[in-house]
Amino acid sequence: MFSEWRGAGREVAVIGLGKSGGAAARLLRHHGIAVYASDGGSGPTLDGQAAILRAAEVAVEVGRHDLDRIGRAVAAIVSPGVPPDAAALQAASAAGVPVLAEAELGLRCLTSSRTLAITGTNGKTTTTALTAHLLVTAGLRAVAAGNIGRPLSAVALEAEPPEWLAVELSSFQLHDMPSLAPTAGVLTNLAPDHLDRYPSLQDYYADKALLFRNATPGSTWITNADDPEVQRMARGVPGAHQRFSVRRSAEAWYDREAGQLMLAGVAILPRRELLLLGDHNVANALAASLAVRMADVRLEAVAEGLRSFRALPHRLEPVREVDGVLWINDSKATNIASTEVALNALDRRYVLLLGGRHKGESYQRLAPLLAARCRAVVAYGEAAPLVEGDLGGSVKVVRAGTLDEVLATARALAEPGDAVLLSPACSSYDMFRNYEERGAEFRAAVESW
Repeated sequence: MFSEWRGAGREVAVIGLGKSGGAAARLLRHHGIAVYASDGGSGPTLDGQAAILRAAEVAVEVGRHDLDRIGRAVAAIVSPGVPPDAAALQAASAAGVPVLAEAELGLRCLTSSRTLAITGTNGKTTTTALTAHLLVTAGLRAVAAGNIGRPLSAVALEAEPPEWLAVELSSFQLHDMPSLAPTAGVLTNLAPDHLDRYPSLQDYYADKALLFRNATPGSTWITNADDPEVQRMARGVPGAHQRFSVRRSAEAWYDREAGQLMLAGVAILPRRELLLLGDHNVANALAASLAVRMADVRLEAVAEGLRSFRALPHRLEPVREVDGVLWINDSKATNIASTEVALNALDRRYVLLLGGRHKGESYQRLAPLLAARCRAVVAYGEAAPLVEGDLGGSVKVVRAGTLDEVLATARALAEPGDAVLLSPACSSYDMFRNYEERGAEFRAAVESW
């Protein structure tokens, strides 16, 4: 394996030293490959990662990239957080150096594991976690990995590979995964996103379509029957197609009248026993249920796994009720479509916390939904002026600064019976390191009252 990357004067560049980049560098060294790893950032976390890698005989630079050295590499492994226009990637491409996602490297080392690859604009993290949960509940050795937080390269370093991989893949990862050929691929939905990093919506969708790049008549694809764009993308792709729906009969669907989740023509679980908010989570559950049928999981085991699954942190996560007001952490909602999903899941009046770093899409799309139940929007962060400009004519908008001010404002606006929903429709990078930190600080503050 990787024989073309070994030998005198040969070196692989790893770009980005987060969890994925660090795992990739260690995996390459495990296979006896010389590595140059670099990151343009700085700080104690990166310094600690650099020290660990140097102990593994990796050449490391923090605070800069040696573009000439990257241009001489035999391959470049890129972490998912590195933007496509980064100078280091541009240097690799200009020099004709093959650029591969860290996830591609990991999968090339996990050839004995079967892969369920899950992508989409929204719902992919919950679907990935739920897929792994269902497999483990059924007694199989399975892990969730990829964009969900656990690098595939780290899984590949373990002594015993899992039987099954539930792999969340972002559009950025799919862009650089030329050999991806999953046991089954899942496409949850499509909506505008990452317009701050893609030239156009078509470019974003083109990367999502790379899920199907190596499709054959023996492939299996699981897609959202309720999403016309998904169905257009999947049309004509070779392989067997299975669909899930919350509106109509399909291979997996929600019989709303009977209140039952249906799989393979059988009612497997009453909706009330799935402890997740919203139709979108019913769709996620149906997608995961279809995926694990690839492992011949019995319907009874699917039902048991669905029944025991709980909401993931930062994804419509009920935190607690304070003075009759339910506080909900949906910090993972980093785009307009995610926030739309969250609003559709609520059955009460609410105060919406909206803001962060703008991602390029107008907030006016939210106005029709807000008119029904929104008591007020608290706008914050870099996007606050845009939020107020787009929504101020449709709903009450109050500006706030720090997180403490945001929460105090929301607490004053909410009434007993309401919800306060953190569903920002923006990235977190103006005020926080990531959406997890944003959600964790929200949760900690609410739990402290």
